Amino acid sequence: MTPINQEKKGTMMGYKHKLLAGLAFLTVAVALPAKAETISMFCSATDYELCEEGAQKWAKSSGNEVKINRTPQNLDDAIPIYQQLFASKSADVDLLYVDVIWLGMMKDHFSDLVSLVPEAEVKAHFASATDAARIDDKLVAMPFYIDTGLMFYRKDLLEKYGKQAPKTWDELTATAKEIQDGERKAGNADMWGYAWQGRSYEGLTCDAVEWIAAGGGGTILSDKGEVTINNPATVAALTRARGWIDTISPKGVLNYDEESSRALFESGNAVFHRNWPYVWGTSQAQGGKLVDKVGVSALPIGADGQKSSGALGTAYLAVSKYSAKQEKAAELLRYMVGLEDQKMRAIKGGYNPTVEALYTDADVLAKIPFMPMAKAAFEESVARPSAATGKNYNRVSRTFYRAVHDIISGTGDVAEEVAQLEKKLKRDVKAN
Repeated sequence: MTPINQEKKGTMMGYKHKLLAGLAFLTVAVALPAKAETISMFCSATDYELCEEGAQKWAKSSGNEVKINRTPQNLDDAIPIYQQLFASKSADVDLLYVDVIWLGMMKDHFSDLVSLVPEAEVKAHFASATDAARIDDKLVAMPFYIDTGLMFYRKDLLEKYGKQAPKTWDELTATAKEIQDGERKAGNADMWGYAWQGRSYEGLTCDAVEWIAAGGGGTILSDKGEVTINNPATVAALTRARGWIDTISPKGVLNYDEESSRALFESGNAVFHRNWPYVWGTSQAQGGKLVDKVGVSALPIGADGQKSSGALGTAYLAVSKYSAKQEKAAELLRYMVGLEDQKMRAIKGGYNPTVEALYTDADVLAKIPFMPMAKAAFEESVARPSAATGKNYNRVSRTFYRAVHDIISGTGDVAEEVAQLEKKLKRDVKAN
């Protein structure tokens, strides 16, 4: 080989080594994950542990971190916190837990998810749940789980007394009293017939709307925003509820929220309990007093020919408009509302998924056997008038639940108090 060829060979060998070294570098660079981010999100107090489990699983698989903030136990108290964040255009929180009734009032502070969430993923959810989040031609949130009020009951006690799950509210009242009195005579002086949410807060709006709608009395306002509360069905429903106090429900129910009413039921000292679907998971937890003793049904109707009217309570996740990490926050959102995480939440916590495919999933049905009934209950559920009231919803609901609390805890003429409530609501609707 000539010196020139040797020189060429050496040059080519050097170039080859440099090329291989460069390719090796590029291969390593491509294999490295994208820059890790810390995403801050809110989880509700009720399902905090499950929310944390899902978020941390995403963090581990994606190489990112998640900082979790817990909402107040009373979800109403989260509203001023969010409003403060929005007013300052704070980037401190990227992903927000959102109640369905907040969508209208907070929509201007949420990012449009149309370009951040593939349409195929959106279509995997119940259309009714995603449609509620389509506002002003934007997709402002994605459904996390779907709720409606359900009736939980002691199936062992109903069997003992030869009773069926009540079909009407009057039947529930009578059955609750009979079993309560029978159990007290048998030695359980702490037994009550019915546990529910009577505190003056948003939960009472849900309960009262269910009573009134089931009797044909509407949902406070019509779809056109007209106040419809002053009618005989409303008077009858609130009169019946007042009659529960200190007869089938303890006086303390007037200060019960979801968790305190659940505590009474799961202590074994209530025959019936109105709450959201998550109670199935907590009531069947290993070591609890009610394992294999609980039945679930749709809420009672007002009378023959009417329908069950559980309040719709879908929860959503939304990306804050002020987040500096929009795409990464959307990635976390997509995981949290996706099939894998919703299946975990359904099996471990009894939360009803919004991903339609999970309603035929064998693993889910094994853990939540009432899923077919729940799906039907969702279809018959009633929405609170957040769409008709928009930014005024908070004011309208507050006026409503305060008045309802006064009515069911008082002794005045129910019809007169409902007429006064109508006047107050008309002022709220007109307010800017």
